[in-house]
Amino acid sequence: MAATTHPPEATGPGPAPAGPGLLLRFDRVERVVHWVNAVMFGILILTGAALYLQPVGGLVGRRALVEDIHVYTGVALPLPLLLALSGSWGRALRQDLGRFNRWSKTDRVWLRSLFQPAPIRRKEMAALQVGKFNAGQKLNAAFIAGSGLVMLGTGAIMRWYHPWPLSWRTGATFVHDWLALGIGLVVIGHIAMALRDPDALRSMVVGSVSRSWAKRHAPAWLSGRDHPDAEPRDHPDAGPRRRSRPVPPPSSRQD
Repeated sequence: MAATTHPPEATGPGPAPAGPGLLLRFDRVERVVHWVNAVMFGILILTGAALYLQPVGGLVGRRALVEDIHVYTGVALPLPLLLALSGSWGRALRQDLGRFNRWSKTDRVWLRSLFQPAPIRRKEMAALQVGKFNAGQKLNAAFIAGSGLVMLGTGAIMRWYHPWPLSWRTGATFVHDWLALGIGLVVIGHIAMALRDPDALRSMVVGSVSRSWAKRHAPAWLSGRDHPDAEPRDHPDAGPRRRSRPVPPPSSRQD
């Protein structure tokens, strides 16, 4: 009796080719949104420094103009992302947001390995089936998104303060100032990590990475197993599927 073979379960589609040995990591819409947001973050950091650091403010001058630029750049910050998500052109961006929101055992192991000695950390990370984004990048995205909303709300209270009680205005100023410092440190760390990986940085400029880079740093993305449309059982952390026990037919009653 011939043995029957079962085809492997399908996973989500893998990355699209972008040339010989290259894979498309970020499409044009994603790259434009990233760099527009980067410029706006830069404006917010520079104008915020001019508003809160007296030596910088003395060099720049025109405090009212600097304040207006800071406020309205902050108000406009979500617009590029919302515009990119609003149409068919943002399909790849929506898929990547789905990846950011999917956490797995691999991500937990990745985070725990950060506190291991260097040799153990390298060994553990090399064995992980990481997707398009590792746990550190997911944490960074979650922090920036959440803190951006908080900064928008507290900044609005500080700017248009008349309807709000004094305690709200004082609290908003405290949160806004200290969270701005935290965001600045995270942005510096983000830039430092990007400079340490020229291939990843290049993908945010031209869109593509080499297949060998994907194999080393994002094997689950390369195979399509981290695609948002992949079934949960196709996730790299998924174990073997449980077989459902056949339900016996109801026995006939004996009179």
